[in-house]
Amino acid sequence: MRPLPGRWYRLTVIPVQAVLPEALAALIRRSPLCPEKVDFAWRTAVGPTLANATQVSLQDRQLIVSARDVAWSREITRALPVIRPRLVSLLGPDVVGDVVVRDR
Repeated sequence: MRPLPGRWYRLTVIPVQAVLPEALAALIRRSPLCPEKVDFAWRTAVGPTLANATQVSLQDRQLIVSARDVAWSREITRALPVIRPRLVSLLGPDVVGDVVVRDR
């Protein structure tokens, strides 16, 4: 609280971690679609461990995920209900249609 002449008021502080993800997502959504943008969105959505075990490409609204092996393919397939909304928030609702997971 900070005093004003004859008054007290409460400062409202918004943590940066609450604002930054949405600001970043809005900035990314507005940028042109390119392979680097898709790769960045994938890495941001899945984190470094899954990102290092995969390669992605976007072809006609189909996100093709090439996993290092069968075990990684299974993990990615299980995680798709969590990954897909993150991709939508980063790329927009009409960019990714189907997600195809393959082994390398």
